[in-house]
Amino acid sequence: MQRRAFLLSAFALLALPASAQTLGPGPAASALDRQLIAAAWRNDLAEARRLIAAGADVNGQDETRQSAFLIAASEGFPELLRLTLAHGANVHFTDSYNGTALIRAAHHGHVEVIAELLKTGIKVDHVNRLGWTALIEAIVLGDGGARHTETLRLLIEAKANVNIADRSGETPLTLAKRRSFSAMVRMLEAAGGRE
Repeated sequence: MQRRAFLLSAFALLALPASAQTLGPGPAASALDRQLIAAAWRNDLAEARRLIAAGADVNGQDETRQSAFLIAASEGFPELLRLTLAHGANVHFTDSYNGTALIRAAHHGHVEVIAELLKTGIKVDHVNRLGWTALIEAIVLGDGGARHTETLRLLIEAKANVNIADRSGETPLTLAKRRSFSAMVRMLEAAGGRE
């Protein structure tokens, strides 16, 4: 019976478009994975290495859809991020907001983490449940300072679409102008941003 359920699930997954097959929650966390998640929150690299060697899954997600990989991105832990990537982190897994690691890092302006993520196959223009891309998060949740401006530069350089609007139809350029982020406005205009 379990085999039949597995096969039905596999066939259902194959019927989905490719984008739906790669996005979404990761595997449920085992006890070992939960220990890894706790170590990730502490940025305890030695413990994370030990747990991964013991079989913890860097993609295992707890009931709030946190994983060691997603925590490394949102908290700005570049060494932990590289460790999770080296051990098979799936860059397409999302959090409870359907946000990718890139969106989480852009929110906080974690430039070093963003640069690492952009070396992977992460989707630069993924839209989360709020209707925001990483580029929009850097503007709306950023402070317009050096870190968020550099975040925007990296995303534009990675060919992020500067004209994807939020749910209310406002473009990144409109949002940056409203917040008086002049450096961001200049960058968006130079990249072809429209209101």
